Amino acid sequence: MMSSVNKLIRDILHLDQDLDVEVRGWVRTARETKSAVFVELNDGSCLRNLQAVFDLGVWDRTRLAGLQTGASVRVRGRWVPSPAAEQPRELAATELEVYGTPDPTYPLQKKRHSFEFLRDWTHLRARTNTFGAIFRLRDLLAASIHRYFRGLGFVWVHTPIITTSDAEGAGQMFAVSAKLGEGQEFFGRPAHLSVSGQLNAEALALALGRVYTFGPTFRAENSNTARHLSEFWMVEPEAAFFELDDDMQLAQGLIQTLLRDALEGAPEDMEFFDRWIQNGLLEQLRRVRDADFAHLTYSQAIAALEKAVAGGQKFEYPVSWGMDLQSEHEKYLTEVYVGGPVIVTDYPRDIKAFYMKQNPDGKTVRAMDVLVPRLGEIIGGSQREDDLVKLEARMAELGMEGRDYEWYLDLRRFGTTPHAGFGLGFERLLQYVTGMANIRDVIPFFRAPGQAPC
Repeated sequence: MMSSVNKLIRDILHLDQDLDVEVRGWVRTARETKSAVFVELNDGSCLRNLQAVFDLGVWDRTRLAGLQTGASVRVRGRWVPSPAAEQPRELAATELEVYGTPDPTYPLQKKRHSFEFLRDWTHLRARTNTFGAIFRLRDLLAASIHRYFRGLGFVWVHTPIITTSDAEGAGQMFAVSAKLGEGQEFFGRPAHLSVSGQLNAEALALALGRVYTFGPTFRAENSNTARHLSEFWMVEPEAAFFELDDDMQLAQGLIQTLLRDALEGAPEDMEFFDRWIQNGLLEQLRRVRDADFAHLTYSQAIAALEKAVAGGQKFEYPVSWGMDLQSEHEKYLTEVYVGGPVIVTDYPRDIKAFYMKQNPDGKTVRAMDVLVPRLGEIIGGSQREDDLVKLEARMAELGMEGRDYEWYLDLRRFGTTPHAGFGLGFERLLQYVTGMANIRDVIPFFRAPGQAPC
């Protein structure tokens, strides 16, 4: 059992009584005066540093030579009131053990580093204030996702990472190419890293009722932009007996729960993002947390955009019925037309996936996208086609190999029922909540075309 005096820095900083404590962490900075050496320590548990003071009337300077930026240390002492205004208390050091000191090439010195620079030091960037805050928030929001779905009776399921079917039909998949021999596939047919766990989640939802996946997915899209990753995490709930209205309520509840938990559970880190990453972030998130999400059909959204163009609004991408909404259109709808979050429904079937439930008009499907100001789309989902005849006809129309999806069609043959679900990209959520501009900066070790550090 850990000693009661060996506490995390985040816990010590909240103590308001004199007592003996021991901390272990890394030196952020060290400065020397005539009478003392002041050392800022951080163990990764919080944003703020703990100040340890080494009285030079007691300590020999030579014993403190290892106290340099990046050194890992153990310090024991008395937690006492501080005479300085910057912090109410400090650690009057009585014992010191230096575990390791960095050599002169240590890159994280006491100055602000660009995010581009830190991407070259992916294995060290979590030691900085920004990335420490991001990865603590990532943990908090992951736990919040599990609490939300478990509270609604959803079962966390683990769908395959290796798949023989393409859930999105886009073909941008990484091949799994181990061979048993000449012309022999390891799995008997071509296999790939999954872009989505949705199809397998449908099978489990039609047995367990309500399920969700939360794990890594992969897309071999050669897009070297601030919005794309080759390996990313997805949250994908799927629920039997859900229709589109149920799906929309589930999605809105998830977004607002996650924003509430971020704002209330990590106030110090969130204030850091508001101050240093994006001014006004906290107020933006509070408005979405408290908002009533507007609802528009795709046709209504297109009509609003066409009216804006007629009134002089400029868009890079022309507006017409049947097009896929671009980020600029989504931002206009949320920031100008609605002035808040909006859920757009009933998209043209020709721009959506084969599995989405067809509307009686024969032109649109029961799809929905959740759009939020500043980001645009944050969730995409749909009610699934539960009619076997319609699903087979749509797959034939798209030239999809029926033999690869026989198991999926069985779900419609044997006890079919309405069901619905959606996908939330975890890194996209983190970008939105932190205000970070590049998606590579909200995952510990990013994977992108030509880039796989660590």
